[in-house]
Amino acid sequence: MVESANAPVLRVEPARPGDHAAIAELTVRVYIDGGLASSDYAPELADVAGRASRSELLVVRDEDRRVVGSVALVLGGDFGEVTTSDEEAAFRMLVVAPEAQGRGIGELLVSSCLDRARAAGKRRMVLSTDPRMTSAHRLYGRLGFTRLPERDWSPVPGVDLLVYAREL
Repeated sequence: MVESANAPVLRVEPARPGDHAAIAELTVRVYIDGGLASSDYAPELADVAGRASRSELLVVRDEDRRVVGSVALVLGGDFGEVTTSDEEAAFRMLVVAPEAQGRGIGELLVSSCLDRARAAGKRRMVLSTDPRMTSAHRLYGRLGFTRLPERDWSPVPGVDLLVYAREL
């Protein structure tokens, strides 16, 4: 939870099927419009139902109940792509609406992923990130993640991803 004198309490909650369109719009807007991914990636970014079937989708809503942040927590299966054992969890597609940034929403979502992975018996959280996502890298560093350059990878030619991890 994040609280301030001027803003309501922000909470992480499981996404509902009715949230999928808003999550898709937000994710495409942040990644594509923000210049963090090519338009070729838009169909995967917009496939929220597919993500929901392979991960635990979490959201944060603003005071008007609009989705302003989302993340896909991967506790098992093939959606993590960066995990190497059953002891690892991952999260993907962390997004915060540009107009809501600076309110601690990204940190709240990551902290919730860490708590949920720990509760599920995982020992490490790993993630892949684009080298251009410098704000996210700063957040990960503040939260105790370190780089694992030996696990960096490329899902497709021309897309190089950095790997970060944190022991739980």
